[in-house]
Amino acid sequence: MPACGQPAQLSRPTWQHGCVTAATHSTLFPQVPDSADAVLEGLDPEQREVATALHGPVCVLAGAGTGKTRAITHRIAYGVRAGILHPSSVLAVTFTNRAAGEMRGRLRQLGAAGVQARTFHSAALRQLQYFWPKAIGGSMPRLVDRKIQLVADAAAACRIRLDRGELRDVTAEIEWSKVTQTVPADYAPAAAKAGRETPRDPAEIAQLYAAYEDVKRERSVIDFEDVLLLTVAVLQDRHDIAEQVRAQYQHFVVDEYQDVSPLQQRLLELWLGERDNLCVVGDASQTIYSFTGATPDHLLDFRTRHPGATVVKLVRDYRSTPQVVHLANGLLAQAKGRAADHRLELVSQRPAGPEPVYTEYTDEPAEAEGAARRIRELIDSGVPAAEIAVLFRTNAQSETYEQALADAGVPYQLRGAERFFDRPEVRKAGVALRGAARFGGNDSLLDDAVDLPSQVRAVLSGEGWTPQPPAGSGAVRERWESLAALVNLAQDFAAAKPGATLADLVAELDERANAQHAPTVQGVTLASLHSAKGLEWDVVFLVGVAEGMMPITYAKTDEQIEEERRLLYVGVTRARERLHVSWALSRSPGGRPSRRPSRFLDGLRPGSTATVGRAGAGAAGGIERGTPGIRGSAPRRVQRTPARCRVCGRTLTDAGEMKLMRCDDCPSDMNEGLYERLREWRADQARSSGQPAFCVFTDRTLMAIAETAPDDEHALARIPGVGMRKLTRYGADVLAICAGQYATGDTDQG
Repeated sequence: MPACGQPAQLSRPTWQHGCVTAATHSTLFPQVPDSADAVLEGLDPEQREVATALHGPVCVLAGAGTGKTRAITHRIAYGVRAGILHPSSVLAVTFTNRAAGEMRGRLRQLGAAGVQARTFHSAALRQLQYFWPKAIGGSMPRLVDRKIQLVADAAAACRIRLDRGELRDVTAEIEWSKVTQTVPADYAPAAAKAGRETPRDPAEIAQLYAAYEDVKRERSVIDFEDVLLLTVAVLQDRHDIAEQVRAQYQHFVVDEYQDVSPLQQRLLELWLGERDNLCVVGDASQTIYSFTGATPDHLLDFRTRHPGATVVKLVRDYRSTPQVVHLANGLLAQAKGRAADHRLELVSQRPAGPEPVYTEYTDEPAEAEGAARRIRELIDSGVPAAEIAVLFRTNAQSETYEQALADAGVPYQLRGAERFFDRPEVRKAGVALRGAARFGGNDSLLDDAVDLPSQVRAVLSGEGWTPQPPAGSGAVRERWESLAALVNLAQDFAAAKPGATLADLVAELDERANAQHAPTVQGVTLASLHSAKGLEWDVVFLVGVAEGMMPITYAKTDEQIEEERRLLYVGVTRARERLHVSWALSRSPGGRPSRRPSRFLDGLRPGSTATVGRAGAGAAGGIERGTPGIRGSAPRRVQRTPARCRVCGRTLTDAGEMKLMRCDDCPSDMNEGLYERLREWRADQARSSGQPAFCVFTDRTLMAIAETAPDDEHALARIPGVGMRKLTRYGADVLAICAGQYATGDTDQG
């Protein structure tokens, strides 16, 4: 920013001028920024703070839809483009291959290719494979994808009969034990301490756990948890290897930090060593995987472990309308527990939209048919099917909605099915496109193809693509949807890159396959609430929101109930514009209508009574800086936004309104005489100091002073625009003017 009195540089559009984009929306093939500074364009103030805080520990508390992935990818890209970070020295870790692939794709679009973005398991596996010969010797054991059969064999060895459900539950207990670093002998007391409802007697599970480990050793295989455990063991025991890893990676970024398990946290600490170049991003209100060992404690305790940390809170929600955000905030306002104490109050940045729709049905089939009917109407009105989702608590609810959508002639896709580029029809299409790119001159199919989209349509017509979709649903329709997604991608690619060839498209597909950056498949998404995390749609149907399903029946403890509340919060915040919430009074037609809407909706849905909630609002956005080098010191708040209108109480995000501490259209109680005296005094100050008047105080700040007429330094300091420097220099004069004791014409040379 230029000093007062100095010529300003030519301004460029900023986030305040409408250039900031939604949290996860971007053009399909954006232009790579031409400089480091260009990487920062379009970021809001808090996102920009994240992007430029490249040294020391940084904790980003990011609410749903606030652009956390945008902030951290721009942070990495800015560091790389500015020459502060070397691409190969950065390791970004997250929890799913999809999230890691999205991060790699965004970094590539920002001109920061070469940065490692991986899951914890993927990063650990690469290190383990590389160092195994040096650390252990010989060949590394085979990694097994699924544990179920090994657990079944362990149960047979123990002469314990387990049905299919028990096999799954015991496997989950073994996984939890390993990520919490619990050995078989300690399982029973550890499970009791954690309040886990064990599927079998704890002593029996401990026996099965020990037998499972024996079976693995006998067969020379390891599981995914072993990858982390073995990597931790190698880094702990071999300081030379640990130093080699630390020499490679100097800067770490951890996404979804609220989902870190104790084992993953230990691995992260070993990667870091004594350094603190760590940026973590998370939201305690989206902790929904505690049953797997995830805990938000590492996120919430970050400032205790790193007193010098910069803490940035992102609360500007670019995803959802104010109506959706209001419901999301309302859900958390009634929450309890430690995560609730640190909840963020979201502030929508989008225009107003429709209110959430609440619907009660007589039974579950009627609920599914009602949702399918509304979805059909939305699609007929022009809403793309790919922008609609039906979210439910358990996968068992899916079948009813699959049938209802099929009966309504609505295409759908199941979230959690195989990844797009792993689908057989997509692999075959890739082979065909690659062949056409190499030998297309000899292919009569391409004789009449005049551009890239028509070439792709010609090639994929041989794989089953047709201009019109097949009737009905099922496997044939799913294959067509996959091919249609490739056709649409080719059209977008050609529009973004005129003159692109078939070979260019094949290269783009290879890049996307490596990043798991799938094109959009035109079909309504059916997904569980857990699998929907990290995704978003224009329209979301939250179904089955009734007691017994939300919260689920087996959620008994306060902690389990609160996790169910957070799960519903995740579901609500998936919606950009429209939200439909429904429940059924009975399971089947003719059944006794004994169900009631979820307690989480009390006081939020029309006609319901609020339960006893929590006092106070959630945390606002802003930036906090710790005190470097002083252990145990509390972070010092230097900025707190947004503020609230002192007239109507609405949350303020406009800079001008925040200065006044009221909405522009709320009535002003300004003392006009006081305002004029302040303006005269400001003119005197400006003349004596040789600087523009606004450098003393802006008009907005003078108006705010005239409206509040502060009578002491504390009241004056609370007015935005009155910082410590100006308070020290001008405070006595301003307070004297407010008290009617200052004669204009006097000046303070300060």
